[in-house]
Formats: sequence, C-alpha cells, structure tokens
Amino acid sequence: MNGARGSHRLARPRLAAVAAALAVLHGAGAARAVDPFEIQVYDAAANEPGQAGIELHINSVIEGERQAIAPELPSHRQSHFTAEGAIGITRWWEAGAYLQTALLPDGSFHYAGSKLRTKLAVPARPASRFGWAVNLELARLPAAYDRDRWGGEIRPIATWSSAGGAVYAAVNPIVDLGLAGASQGELSFEPAATICYVVANLVSVGVEYYADFGPIGDWSPARDQQHYLYEVINVLRWKRVELNVGVGEGLTEGSNPFVGKMIVGYLGR
Repeated sequence: MNGARGSHRLARPRLAAVAAALAVLHGAGAARAVDPFEIQVYDAAANEPGQAGIELHINSVIEGERQAIAPELPSHRQSHFTAEGAIGITRWWEAGAYLQTALLPDGSFHYAGSKLRTKLAVPARPASRFGWAVNLELARLPAAYDRDRWGGEIRPIATWSSAGGAVYAAVNPIVDLGLAGASQGELSFEPAATICYVVANLVSVGVEYYADFGPIGDWSPARDQQHYLYEVINVLRWKRVELNVGVGEGLTEGSNPFVGKMIVGYLGR
C-alpha cells in the first residue's frame, strides 16, 4: 500500500509537468502569427502604368516567443529581410511579388518563402479625402515559418486624410486564408491600422496597430491572440524614396514582446 501511495505521489507531479509543457506549446502555436516578414499598413494607391518600385522590409524580433510547435522555429531573435517588387499595369491595377529570407540566432541565413500579390485600386479623385483598394496574396513558405506551407490573404484597404492633409489614417481589415494542412479552409481575422500626424513634404509620425484574433467565429483565447502597437516615423522629404521606421510592443501574452522594423523603398519614374 505504501508503495502504491508513493507511485501516486510521483505520478501527480509528472502529470502536472506534462500538462504545463503542453499548455506552453499550445500558447506558442495556437494563434496564426501576425506576418513577421511584412509589417506594413497598405495605402490605397497603385503605381502608374509601367511604373516599377522596390522595397526592402527589415524586421527584427528583439524579444520574442521562445517556444514553437515543430517544425516551426521560435521567433525570438529572428531577423527577417523581404524584397518586394511591384509594377503598375493600369491606373487601377498593380502586381507584385515578395522574396523572404531569415537570419536565425545561430547566424544561419535561410530562404523563408515567396508571395505573389495584386492590388486593385479605385483611381484617386482630387476632391475626395478617401481612398479605396483591395490587395490579394498567395504565399508558399517553408514549414519552419508556416507549418501549413500554403496561404492566402484578402486585404481591403480604406484611407482618409483630413482637410489640409495634417492627419492621415488607414485601415486594413485583413482576412487570412488557410490553403493547406491543419488550417485548410480556415479564415482568420488579422486587422491592421495606422494614424499619423503629417508635416507636409517632410515627415509623418504616428502609430500602427496589428492583430491576429484567430479563426473567424472561433476566436482564439484572449491570451493567445496577438496585438501589437508600433510607434513609427515616415520620411516624406524625398519624392521617390520611402523610409518607414518603427518599434513595436506586444500587448498580450501570445505576442512577441519587442520588435523593430524598417522599410526602405524606391519608386521609379
């Protein structure tokens, strides 16, 4: 009898440890991550027909999640480098592609996937302070960065500028599409938004917000959702060069605590 009691005493801590470990892994992988390779709120403009541009997105997870469900890798200390090219096809249609890479904490450098995108925009009207567009994406990533490999995105875009242009705001109520694996057929809500104070032809300063609420209709628990707030500066002084710099703080347990980001872009004639 004493031996049986001793076995139960040993079994309970072991069961508790296993349960705790499973809870950690569940929290690390329960919600689909806010895209760590392209941290950007889209505007409603499209390149002019034949006009090409390129952007380099550089993001670093300075303090991040240290566990992940295999084969995905933990985000802590990962840095991401994404080259994005785009070209205008008509006044209302733009197409582009991404090439993603990652620098891991051990110093190794990896290919991290590619994406195709197309943006359909309502041509701007001088008298209107609103802009409207939608961006569509198809992505194929290595399992280390998305265990389901294939995904898509529908990104409606709405923008507004105040009279005189001193305030600019944009909302992207993104729907993420699972196209393979465990998330096949799943729709997730991942909104993004920004509001900035604009000094004309010089700089704008403001905040950007990104979130992942999880599957639509079956929301992730609040602790597993991702919510971020970034403080950002946009340099507007150069006509064809874009510069966006920001630092972001995770607002929930399921978010990476601290992320830095920068976008450098060039728009051709």
